Amino acid sequence: MAEGFIVAAPSSGSGKTSVVLGLLRLLARRGLKVASAKIGPDYIDPAFHAAASGRPCHNLDGWAMRPATVAALAARLSADAELVVCEGVMGLFDGALVPPGEADGSTAELAALTGWPVILVVDARGMTGSAAAVLSGFAHLRPDIAVKGVIFNRVSGERHRAAIAAACRRACPEVRLLGFLPTDAGLEMPSRHLGLVQACERPDLAAFLDGAAALMERCLDVDALLALAQPSRLKPATATPPVPPLGSRIAVAADPAFAFAYPALLDGWRAAGAEIHPFSPLADQAPDPAADAVYLPGGYPELHAGRLAANARFLHGLRAAAQRGAAVLGECGGYMVMGRTLVDAAGTNHAMAGLLGLETSFAQRKLHLGYRRAALCHAGVLGSAGDGFRGHEFHYATVLTERGEPLFRIHDAGGADLGTCGLTDGRMAGSFIHLVDRT
Repeated sequence: MAEGFIVAAPSSGSGKTSVVLGLLRLLARRGLKVASAKIGPDYIDPAFHAAASGRPCHNLDGWAMRPATVAALAARLSADAELVVCEGVMGLFDGALVPPGEADGSTAELAALTGWPVILVVDARGMTGSAAAVLSGFAHLRPDIAVKGVIFNRVSGERHRAAIAAACRRACPEVRLLGFLPTDAGLEMPSRHLGLVQACERPDLAAFLDGAAALMERCLDVDALLALAQPSRLKPATATPPVPPLGSRIAVAADPAFAFAYPALLDGWRAAGAEIHPFSPLADQAPDPAADAVYLPGGYPELHAGRLAANARFLHGLRAAAQRGAAVLGECGGYMVMGRTLVDAAGTNHAMAGLLGLETSFAQRKLHLGYRRAALCHAGVLGSAGDGFRGHEFHYATVLTERGEPLFRIHDAGGADLGTCGLTDGRMAGSFIHLVDRT
């Protein structure tokens, strides 16, 4: 069973993703079989992980996943690798606002659950001795997690490095100083409204990963870092698929407009005996005509609305699938494409598939973000009325009209009733929720 560690930070923007990508690339080039995981519901970082390591990356989510799902995925990662590198979400202790005693989905929670040690990445800009206070606070706040190492990022020079090192050795001698990374524009990663620009959209990705790997090799004590890894304390478990298979032959949209599909969801469908057949709406490909189900995951259709509206082969094939009785599920961006119209950021109205009574606008932007509990309002392609799921909502689209039978009754992580969301019509269903697991 492979050992592992978690790369975390005091806050978002500290540089932990760049550190993880550089390490994955470096260790893979050394010939190490390294697996990776991303804590939380993020879709974008795992694609970078996969590009860096050459192996699929799985999400681990203490709030949205059943304990058996987390244990099964952790065991899968450990069984086929020599090392597991897990990237945290937000700051180490940041999670959802939940009732006392409930899981909050934080990195610290997963560290306590797995027993993997924490490597902290600290943005050192503007700090010397105060960096030791940050480290000490994070290392000692919770006795059930182990902060074993620290990497300081954006260090301005040798005097800066020496002052931080001296302060940290006095305050936290038990935490290993693993290295100091300089401020490096080459490590900065471009972003947009839902996070980083996707890996599949970066022609410079290989050069970026190689540069990050070279910097980690030059600035970090990689052997000391590897020596800190520990095996997971989770016992292997078997879990049912996170979402029931939509059919036996499922056409899955897969391109830069529809890239937000969790590997665990697709793997669960395969494990249940379903065949997965990718197709590209952006390339004007239609779903497999022999498919008995179509899955349109989230992504960025709002950035490609004109192109999608003009892709007659795709739209005709999607409508034909619905007409022959195939199950059709759309999540977030996929839901928007199942609707009648999508207004882009410039205010231009684009005709979509017209399968559901939905009209959305990206010109009228409003952030919708958070974990969601969802219960089916009616029996359909996802199960029986009342069947429950957990998922995540993250989008800026505004619903102009949403006419028809609602798909879910939803609550937030704290239990607040958010009403209904999504639409269902026969074997068609969609909502803005990215489903992570059943309850």
